[in-house]
Amino acid sequence: MSHDATSNRHWASIGEAGFTSGMRFLLWLHRIGGHHLFRLALYPVIFWYVVMRRAARHASADYLARLHAHSGGSTPAPRFANVFRHFMSFGQNLLDKLRAWSGEQDWAVHFTGQDELLDMARQGRGAVVVMAHMGNLEVSRVIGALHGLRINALVHTRHAQRFNTLLKSLNPDSGLQLMQVGALDPATAMQLSAKVAAGEIIMIAGDRVPLDDSRATLRLPFLGAEADFPIGPYVLAGLLRCPLFGMLTSEQADGHHFRIFRMADEVRLDRRDRMASVRPLAQAFVQQLETECHTAPLQWFNFFPFWASVAPART
Repeated sequence: MSHDATSNRHWASIGEAGFTSGMRFLLWLHRIGGHHLFRLALYPVIFWYVVMRRAARHASADYLARLHAHSGGSTPAPRFANVFRHFMSFGQNLLDKLRAWSGEQDWAVHFTGQDELLDMARQGRGAVVVMAHMGNLEVSRVIGALHGLRINALVHTRHAQRFNTLLKSLNPDSGLQLMQVGALDPATAMQLSAKVAAGEIIMIAGDRVPLDDSRATLRLPFLGAEADFPIGPYVLAGLLRCPLFGMLTSEQADGHHFRIFRMADEVRLDRRDRMASVRPLAQAFVQQLETECHTAPLQWFNFFPFWASVAPART
């Protein structure tokens, strides 16, 4: 398969072979040599990846170009050096994920808007939390575990069981459970309803389309052009009749910042026009995501053709 063969494949089918073993190696490297050795080893690995993975490189440049234009030139330009920095940020993010999964708690963490979610959970009420592939959500899950939160992360990958096994080997007391979800069938809906009724949190991505159902998306303006976004988080909250929150995170000079915002006390879906109920919620989340991308331009990690209908930028 050529290096460009992935460009027309669904994001979930791209490059997860050997992922868990590679993550174990990164954590081992950090433990024996510290951050400096890890960083030194990461440079040639990331450089090789950026050079050889043309589709991923072009996707990064495309995102940076759109953000650069949308910000009026205040964010990094889509040059090769900034594409490399984008991937280096992702590599550092992987290490932080591993450290969080291992139970490390020496994080400088700043939360905004968390009290309402925590108070609700203490009262035994669950919620759906829509998030994005940005920053390091694993740190928030560690902090959540300290508050006694049970967090279920819905993932659209068929390797969820591998990740669960890795999580338990790194930290048997982890309060995070990964659940692989392809389609929201009645059995899955009942399982999730029971979790919300028990006061648990359901986290689901709002920036990646589902595996098997193109109808479960809608096109929304994002960084100056329309792109496909999933309707799943909002439909799920409607089916569960529970509160809906958003959470966005980024790493800044003083630590990890988590911004939690309430989107609806209870999502009610219009049976005659479901999209009419979903669209304003999805649009509100996408607008929040745009703001966060301006704040932390190198920390949105979607290295595939996000705006598939428009030719990407080149480096």
